[in-house]
Amino acid sequence: MSGLTDDDFGQRARQLRVDTLIRLRWLAVAGQSAAVLITRFGLGFDLPIVWCFLCVGMSALLNIGLRLRFPVSQRLDDSRATNLLGFDILQLAALLFLTGGVINPFSILFLAPVMISAASLPLWRTIGLLLLALACTTVLTFWHWPLPWIEGADLHLPMLYGVAIWVAIGVGAAFITIYANRVAEEARLLAGALNATELVLAREQHLSQLDGLAAAAAHELGTPLATVALVVTEMTRQNPPAGAFADDLRLLNQEVGRCRAILGKLASLGEDGAGPLEELSLSHLIEEIAAPHRHFGVAIDVKLDGQGPEPVCRRNPGMLYGLGNIAENAVDFAKSRVCIEASWNRETVTIVIADDGPGVAPHVLARLGEPYVTTRGAAQNEASGGLGLGLFIAKTLLERSGAATRIINAPPPAAGAQASVAWPRASFEQGRLGA
Repeated sequence: MSGLTDDDFGQRARQLRVDTLIRLRWLAVAGQSAAVLITRFGLGFDLPIVWCFLCVGMSALLNIGLRLRFPVSQRLDDSRATNLLGFDILQLAALLFLTGGVINPFSILFLAPVMISAASLPLWRTIGLLLLALACTTVLTFWHWPLPWIEGADLHLPMLYGVAIWVAIGVGAAFITIYANRVAEEARLLAGALNATELVLAREQHLSQLDGLAAAAAHELGTPLATVALVVTEMTRQNPPAGAFADDLRLLNQEVGRCRAILGKLASLGEDGAGPLEELSLSHLIEEIAAPHRHFGVAIDVKLDGQGPEPVCRRNPGMLYGLGNIAENAVDFAKSRVCIEASWNRETVTIVIADDGPGVAPHVLARLGEPYVTTRGAAQNEASGGLGLGLFIAKTLLERSGAATRIINAPPPAAGAQASVAWPRASFEQGRLGA
């Protein structure tokens, strides 16, 4: 896996498969052939059918060549995909040249290759294909064979109509380029952010599984250790107490006993749980997320207020990570103080983390919690190595525990940001040993 980064995976995931382009082109070949045959023999319009099928045949030959050259699962690099989509634009332009130019209703199909490119190729390549489509449309506006029509009747449309079709195709292609590229880019970024979240969860899960692996190793080592103990016992019986190897045998017997004790502890890890450390009261949970940030020159105040007994939850690495990330952000932006308030009743458990910093810019606040959105400045974010994924991962992990998160700016005259995390009490206490 060395040498592969998240960008590499993202780029490979968006690359077009050869099979996808081949299937789409066969669909185009079938549609174009049907349109030509219906126009010529169904409607009786006189059109250059030989030249039309020559254009259609070029697409069919290209498909056959691609099928022979590449395996079905092959993904094309950006250059090859751009060239193939460019061919589709030129092939359609040649067919439209023979059948009326831009006033042919099928000229709208210029949008198809542009849309495919916008969803799967870099923006600059899509712009190149857009310009090629506009260039072909411009040529077809002024130079083309007449639109096939009923014999004995002439159809002459004003130039203004052709120009209007050109504008419509241009505007439609530009809109599709911007919209589809933006949607595809957001989907790719979201997929990358979710992969990062899954990586955090996998690491936490890996740590939680180490005790089970240790227990399995202890069970596997138990059999050879029993054999060693048996051999030591037999050798002790066969040698006199004051013999030359008596001290060595006693030492071996002691070490076998130590090994048995160690393996016994390892075997109990996967069965006994973490005992009292497996559960956290709400006050201990808050102290655990606040403790790592108490030595950075920012005071952290904790306030608890609730009805009835204090809630107790099962230790949850995702919950600890999410709350810790929010607390870290509050300490980073606070001027002098962070306040963590916890409240509860019979239905809900709520934790509010507030700082006295400058708050969140309004244009960022509306998107806060989305992937690759950060409250830090560009220089600060680059210095910290941040990608704008911290709050997204924290929000995702907390929501997996059943919480609802909300981040707002403090109402005037107060300053700073407030992050509210609220659970239904049943979700907060779910999985605890005493529940």
